[in-house]
Amino acid sequence: MNYTVEKLEKSRVKFVIKVDEKELDAAIDEAYAKNKHKYQVEGFRKGHVPKSVLERTYGKGVFYEDALDIILPKYYDEVLSKETELVPVGRPEADIMDFQDNGVTFSVTVTVKPEVKLGQYKGLEVKRDKVRITEAMIEAELKLAQDRQSRLVEVKDDRASRKGDFVTIDFTGSVDGVEFDGGHAEDYDLGLGTGTFIPGFEEQLEGLKVGEEKDVKVTFPKDYGSKELAGKEAVFACKVKAIKAKEMPEINDEFAKDVSEFDTLDEYKKDIKKQLKHEADQRADEKVENDLVELIAGGSEVEVPDEMVEEAIDERLKELQYQLMYQGMQLDKYLEMLGTTMEAVRKDFREQAEKTVKSRLVMEALISAEHLEPTKEEVDVKIKEFADGAKKTVEEYTKDMHERQLNYIVNNLATDKIFGFLKANNTIVK
Repeated sequence: MNYTVEKLEKSRVKFVIKVDEKELDAAIDEAYAKNKHKYQVEGFRKGHVPKSVLERTYGKGVFYEDALDIILPKYYDEVLSKETELVPVGRPEADIMDFQDNGVTFSVTVTVKPEVKLGQYKGLEVKRDKVRITEAMIEAELKLAQDRQSRLVEVKDDRASRKGDFVTIDFTGSVDGVEFDGGHAEDYDLGLGTGTFIPGFEEQLEGLKVGEEKDVKVTFPKDYGSKELAGKEAVFACKVKAIKAKEMPEINDEFAKDVSEFDTLDEYKKDIKKQLKHEADQRADEKVENDLVELIAGGSEVEVPDEMVEEAIDERLKELQYQLMYQGMQLDKYLEMLGTTMEAVRKDFREQAEKTVKSRLVMEALISAEHLEPTKEEVDVKIKEFADGAKKTVEEYTKDMHERQLNYIVNNLATDKIFGFLKANNTIVK
């Protein structure tokens, strides 16, 4: 076998591979061995007909197609094993250029990982956001904790509903006097001021008492998920059946004991401040890393293949699908609710996908240029940490470890090393 490599536009390469007569005959013999059980000729037991007899009976090319199925992947893989710098990122396209008794010539065109011309990645300057935790931020966290500990209590006196209350209502919606699907509910608990319903609905239920009824008049947004209702005026006949108010616990030492491991409110607030600072520091560090990557990627040259962009869009859609699944919603229903299409969503995701792929390619090139690949020793240390955490020996842990887990470890180590390198070789202004 011999071959040539031709570099095409847009990170595509074309391999022209020539397989000689001996290699072709070997593939035909292999095809015969795999498929002879399918043939039966009078005078021979099924599966025991000699190859020469089958070729006379069905034609000389009876095993050619099966032989090609052997030849194409075998010699394509052999070429890739020699051209290690070429990493396919798309589906290969094969074309038979010549097929004779003395050999086969075929081409394989495939998109490969593109070459990256790195720009400046040392001596850059990025600003780190200042971290300052205010008393107002601590109080806001306390309010959230207080809200989580609240309970809804039915209002017993004769007061009217107000913002912040939860009202239990029956409602029936109609457009031009005709009820529409999904516009009716009974004993529905609605938080006034939560923005759960379309604009203007909740405000009109403020000031009502239990037992009172009201026609709530609203207009559906023009971009409403249901095209039949988008932009139309509607009337909801509502009846208030109950009013519930949030009962908040008092924020004091007892509250601190209930919601934390601390005995006093002062200790709890100090811990909140510590946690807020830790989270803010993490966000500031991540922004520094993202800013460095953006600067370096922006100054580097790389032709991002469409195949890699499409794959990144697919991954983003999978993430969205999983998120929706946990919320009990299907992707197609979500798109219908937004009044959009899969094609439009993919178009919206494309720009960010291109940036993501370019950044990844640039970082991979930088890792290679600076020899920052994790060593076997570093990987082994990290595996031992995971094994210790799982209370297993390294042998037990690695026995059940999937390739995806190993890749996760290697990628995390590479990420730590590259950002350590970048922070050491660039200026972080604090």
